[in-house]
Amino acid sequence: MRGSDFIIHAGDICDSMVIDELARIAPVTVVRGNNDRGAWANALPETELVKFGGTFIYVIHDLAQLDIDPNGAGVRVVVSGHSHRPVIEHRDGVVFVNPGSAGPRRFKLPISVAELVVAGDLVSARIVELTHECARLT
Repeated sequence: MRGSDFIIHAGDICDSMVIDELARIAPVTVVRGNNDRGAWANALPETELVKFGGTFIYVIHDLAQLDIDPNGAGVRVVVSGHSHRPVIEHRDGVVFVNPGSAGPRRFKLPISVAELVVAGDLVSARIVELTHECARLT
């Protein structure tokens, strides 16, 4: 994650220290996941809208709770995390990204993050699988 300009965490942080560690790398936006509990987690928003240049990115933990029409709202990317299943889908001009989980392995899914590159009006995304050693260092 070093070298990132910005970090987005789509929830299930599980420990506020994770936010602190990420913030040492780059500015960070986080939303609360269903496994985030306690006073620190109650202070986290359920959704966030961030803008990079002219590109809006909507962050929500559980995609099933999506409360906007991304296209109608001018959102180019929706980042979610609830399923922990890494996936990139393009729907009606919107990129839907679930980076997976960079922490402990969930179910039998890979340990992964996603990289978004926003350059003007262009948005590209890729899933990056991590080895167990890399996951501990991120």
